[in-house]
Amino acid sequence: MLLDPHSYNDTAQPETTHVHWKARVDFAARTIEAEATLTLSEPGSGPLDLDTRDLTILGASDQNGTALEFTLHPAEPILGSRLRIMLPRGTSKVSVKYKTSPDASALQWLTPAQTHSGKHPFLFSQCQAVHARSVIPLQDTPRLRVTFRAEMTVPKNLTALFAAAFVSRTVSGDEATVVYDMPQPIPPYLLALAVGELESRDIGPRSRVWAEPGVIEAAAWEFGGVESMIQSAEKLFGPYEWDRFDVLTMPPSFPYGGMENPRLTFLTPTVLAGDRSLVNLLAHELAHSWTGNLVTNANADHFWLNEGFTVYAERRIFEALQGAEMAALHAAMGRRRLERAIDKFADRPELTKLRCNLKGVDPDDAFSDVPYEKGYLFLRTLEEEVGRPAFDKFLLKYVATWRFKSITTEQFLEFLEQNLPGVAAKVHSDDWIHKPGIPAGASAPRSTRLDAVRNLGASVPSDETAVAWTPTEWVLYLDNLPRPTPRSVCEKLESSFHLTGSHNHEVLVAWLAVATASGFDAALPRVERILGEVGRMKYLEPLYSALAKSSRYHSLAQSCYDKAKDSYHPIARQVVEGVLRRNAAVRSDAVS
Repeated sequence: MLLDPHSYNDTAQPETTHVHWKARVDFAARTIEAEATLTLSEPGSGPLDLDTRDLTILGASDQNGTALEFTLHPAEPILGSRLRIMLPRGTSKVSVKYKTSPDASALQWLTPAQTHSGKHPFLFSQCQAVHARSVIPLQDTPRLRVTFRAEMTVPKNLTALFAAAFVSRTVSGDEATVVYDMPQPIPPYLLALAVGELESRDIGPRSRVWAEPGVIEAAAWEFGGVESMIQSAEKLFGPYEWDRFDVLTMPPSFPYGGMENPRLTFLTPTVLAGDRSLVNLLAHELAHSWTGNLVTNANADHFWLNEGFTVYAERRIFEALQGAEMAALHAAMGRRRLERAIDKFADRPELTKLRCNLKGVDPDDAFSDVPYEKGYLFLRTLEEEVGRPAFDKFLLKYVATWRFKSITTEQFLEFLEQNLPGVAAKVHSDDWIHKPGIPAGASAPRSTRLDAVRNLGASVPSDETAVAWTPTEWVLYLDNLPRPTPRSVCEKLESSFHLTGSHNHEVLVAWLAVATASGFDAALPRVERILGEVGRMKYLEPLYSALAKSSRYHSLAQSCYDKAKDSYHPIARQVVEGVLRRNAAVRSDAVS
């Protein structure tokens, strides 16, 4: 039986419990040549189907080194290629020798010119949601968790990191081999590596930050409050079970804000605002240590169980550290993102349900703020129904019960009914889980600071008001401006507050999206610069959309992409190309 629509894994076949990965990184060829040895839960026989994408398979063998018959099937658009290995009776381990493609969807190879120092190349992985199969042949489903041992051989002048516990580093000639162990079982999408010119600084008793030399001091300061975050999260969810919470500050081309790889969270450098105003993203990735990494969605259909819980936890951590008013402001921003995501999927409303059916749908195409923010609202509604003390007790039991396991929406609802009887019916959970859009009566953020921003409307804030605003209030204000905003308002905002020069990327991109949609030409050079320097999809999508929708700027959108696309991650290229394609179709329809 196939339980994951995005994996060839068959429940009738043996399951992998451990992966021993030996790999050599070749920057010149942009490939990794490797051997992956899979330990099975029990000796098995017959077919073993593994997920692969664009891998060159060089051979397969059992625990005795005996060659095994295998077939690499033709690739399917979303799943990649099924690798079927025939196991003789009593097979307990399977080794596969192979080579990755230079275009592996999980890997980005940066030239020296694309790094901060400009001296050395850089490699990093991004395996969520179904990209681990482009790096390692395995059962690429979050339903199955594996422990891991990685041995990577890299140029000796570079640092190789793996999201696991460091074991050793040995040098031989011009190469170094590093060994890492991951003793806790993880879903495959959390496999993560990075190789480059990196330095580290300790930022807490169980935390260290890594970054390129020119960025390390700024990163160490920005993330210096991490231990207080961990302690706040432990009060909510129980002990931190991954030993260390280290952070790698990524190159600018990293496509996400962060990735919660256990023991080595990846974070975009765009959070280095110099005032710790964007560290809620760090709180989000930390919260994943419980919701996602410890308790994991069984497959992409249930993605909200990872992200909705994590947004809820992030805002609870943020509330504990900065107060309820700030948490409410962030919730209001989330509500705006949710409304835009629902508008985006107006022609595919099924993707605005919490419990989706993604068979035949690429998880990257379905990615949006819906599972994050609608999931958060559902959990907030549950909390308001039963009260915070009762809900906190439920959360602790939920994590303790499902730790190191994968869970479906149906299992969550059953657990909810067992522990908070009748609550699901009271909040009309079916409307949340199985129906599109935002249910009536959804929890709404409340705060005096939020009311003040909303009451301002499209008026330009006074100097006295603006100087007291946090970046969050600026983003809320800018998001609420009409599209297009009158030119006089744009000119006043720029002359008074110099928003085009902001060092806070959340404020900057919110302003540039307004300016571009309003035909404010003075902002265009900064738009072009951002699109050429940053690969974070959260910023690429609104800026390319604003350009592409404009009759004046749509050719500039294509021009910017042509110049910058080689610096974007493959996942980001897919998103931008979708934006350009959709808006080209809209303009074509308008002309015809």
